[in-house]
Amino acid sequence: MSKSITAVIPVREGSRRLKNKNIAPFAGTNLLLHKIAQLKNVQEIDNIVVSSDSSLMLEMAQSAGVLTHKRGIEYCDESSKTFGEVVAHIASSVVGDHILWATCTSPLVSPQIYSHAISDYFRILADGYDSLASFETIKRYLWDKDGPINYELGKKHVPSQELPELYIVTDGVLIAPRGKMIEWNYFHGSNPYKYIMDKRTSVDIDDGLDLACARAWLDMDETVSHIEPFQENHY
Repeated sequence: MSKSITAVIPVREGSRRLKNKNIAPFAGTNLLLHKIAQLKNVQEIDNIVVSSDSSLMLEMAQSAGVLTHKRGIEYCDESSKTFGEVVAHIASSVVGDHILWATCTSPLVSPQIYSHAISDYFRILADGYDSLASFETIKRYLWDKDGPINYELGKKHVPSQELPELYIVTDGVLIAPRGKMIEWNYFHGSNPYKYIMDKRTSVDIDDGLDLACARAWLDMDETVSHIEPFQENHY
């Protein structure tokens, strides 16, 4: 099996909840350059491509010594094209057998975790999984508009540790064959390997509070951020 990996960092100029989110100050630089530096320290990656409509961000990427992909505004405005069309467009515009989709808004995914995930990815493809996606597990009391959805009120109420395990897709690590991303119009398939990460590593920056949390967690000893033991789970 050919194993060339292209890491794609998708960024765009507009951000609704946090202005200039992708280049927000972080770790003495900004989120985009921080992510590029992390990926440069992953020896399994063959190419790094920053895909954006922003001339400023593409210039930053070029200055950092990585490849760039200029996206038309229709692939960035969140209305002209569906998200699936954006994924397929980016995947069609880069080379490589496999794509690691690496968002700069997940700044605490370390090079070591990327390397570990890539190793797992090639192993689990032989086991019948079609892709790898990172998840955080939760055991919380959840409701929809009609009431509890994962527990019962009254005498059958259980402690939270006894709740069924649920999963949050973190978008921190997403790996799939490039051709399949184009075919699926998505960055993972219907049978992904659940790569479990802890709460710190799973932080995903959508707003200012998330950014503040990521900055606070940055200074924590990385030994507290570990990879949970794998437990096989199926959709």
